[in-house]
Amino acid sequence: MSAFSTGKNAYGISDRSGFRYRLNVMRKEWTGMLVGPDEYEPKHPQLEPIRKVVDPQALKDARPDRIEPTTVCVGVPLVEGPAFRPLQSISQIGEVTVVTS
Repeated sequence: MSAFSTGKNAYGISDRSGFRYRLNVMRKEWTGMLVGPDEYEPKHPQLEPIRKVVDPQALKDARPDRIEPTTVCVGVPLVEGPAFRPLQSISQIGEVTVVTS
């Protein structure tokens, strides 16, 4: 035995307009309102929560930086002759080493 009426004479009142509709054709909206078939509005997709997109943080097969000496040639060509004697400098962070030839 059912606790609710399901017959053809069962009517309901729309929560939106107040019009009377047959209860078996009325629809329940996502807001919880019971409305007639001509008043029904489905939930808009923009009202759904968006998916969280996670940016990758780590590098695959990461390696530490290589420490290589930097060679800088410094020199001034002489006016008298074609000899060019560069100064060779090897430097690292915090120390400077100058080698002259």
